[in-house]
Amino acid sequence: MNDLKIIGGRVVTFRDGPVTGNRMDSPLVLENANIIINDGFITAIDEDKPAKETIDAGGKLVIPGFVDSHTHLVFAGSREDEFEKRLKGVSYLEIARGGGGILSTVRATRNADRQTLIGLARERLRYALSWGTTTLEIKSGYGLSTEDELKMLEVIDELKRTTSQTVVATFLGAHEFPQDMARNEYVGIILNEMLPEIARRGLARFIDVFCEEGVYTKKETEKILLRGREYGLLPKIHADELASSGGSELAEEVGAVSCDHLSYPSEEGIRGMKSTGTVAVLLPATTLFLSGKAAPARRFIDENIPVAIASDFNPGSSPVLAMPLVMSLACLLYKLTPTEVLCASTINAAYAICEEERGSIEVGKRADILVCDRKNVNEIPYWFGFNPVRYVVKNGNLKKIS
Repeated sequence: MNDLKIIGGRVVTFRDGPVTGNRMDSPLVLENANIIINDGFITAIDEDKPAKETIDAGGKLVIPGFVDSHTHLVFAGSREDEFEKRLKGVSYLEIARGGGGILSTVRATRNADRQTLIGLARERLRYALSWGTTTLEIKSGYGLSTEDELKMLEVIDELKRTTSQTVVATFLGAHEFPQDMARNEYVGIILNEMLPEIARRGLARFIDVFCEEGVYTKKETEKILLRGREYGLLPKIHADELASSGGSELAEEVGAVSCDHLSYPSEEGIRGMKSTGTVAVLLPATTLFLSGKAAPARRFIDENIPVAIASDFNPGSSPVLAMPLVMSLACLLYKLTPTEVLCASTINAAYAICEEERGSIEVGKRADILVCDRKNVNEIPYWFGFNPVRYVVKNGNLKKIS
C-alpha cells in the first residue's frame, strides 16, 4: 500500500526546467487531481490508489514545496542597530567601513560554539518549514578564518543530516576580509588552506564570492572560483548588488550555476549568463530592506535566462525567511506575475542549487508538496504577510501547520 495520497486539489506546477521566457507564466494546472506518494516519491498522478494516509485537498491549492536557494541561515547575534542607522541615512558601505555589517556578525559567530549555532539554526529552519520551505541553501561566510569557516560548515553539515528539510551547503569564505589580515594573505588562506580541507571533508557543494565594490574584485573573484572548481565545488557569484562590479561577467568563464542579486548587471554579463544557462537568483527582500535598485527581472525573462527568487535570509540586509512574503515582494518590486514568481521559487530555484529532483510535482520526483488554504496562485502574494500553508509534505512525510 502507498504511504500517502493527496486528493481533490488544484495542482499548479511546472515541468521541464529550468523554465525560461513565457513558459514561466504558463504552468501545468490539474483540477481535482490525485497525487500518490510512496517511499518519498510521487508515484502516480490522477489515479485513485489505496494509501495509509489521505489529505483531502478539495478547494485548496497544491503546489511544490518552496526552494530557498540563497540564505545565510547560520549566524549568531543581530544587527537591529544598523537598521536604525540606515533609516537615518547611513549607507550599507559606511556601516561596513565602520566595523559593522558583515564583520559585526563575524565577531558574534566566532564567539558562539557549535551547539549554540545549531540551536539557533534549527529554530530558523522550523520557522521556514512552517511557511513552506522544504529545501534551502545555507552559506558559510561569517567565520573568515579557517577554523571558523570550518565550524560553520560543520554546523551546516549537522543540520543537513538531522533536519527534515533538504539542506545544501555553500562555502562563502570570500564574504568579507578579516580586519587583522592583508587582502592577499587572506585570499591565500582561502586558496591554500580552506579549499583543500573543505574538499577533503566534502563539506560543501558550491563555492561563492561576494564580488562587489569594497569587497572582492573581479580578478580576486575569478581566481577563487576557478580554484574552487578545481576542488570540485560548483561556482556561484554574489554579483552586481550595489554597483556593476563585473560579477555577472564572470558567469560564462567560471561556469557559474547562478549569479545572485544582480541589481546592476552589465550587457556583457547578461550575454554570458544567457550563453551559460546561469540562473539569475533575485533577492527582493534585500532590495526592499536596503532601499536598493530592483534587479531587471523582466529583462532576464525576455532574454530567456532562468529566474529564481530567494530570501537571502541574513541578519544585516534581509531578516526574512517566509517565502510567501518574498513572493509578494517579487511581484511588487519586479512586476512579475504571481505565476512567474511561483516558478521562480520552486522549479527554477531547485535548478539554482542543482536539486532538480525537487521543485515540481511530477511522477518520479521527490514528494515535496504544499497544500495551501488558497483557491489560486494569485492569492499567495496578494495576501501580504499571511501564511497560506496548511500542510507540508517533505519527502513523503506529512506535517500539518497549525
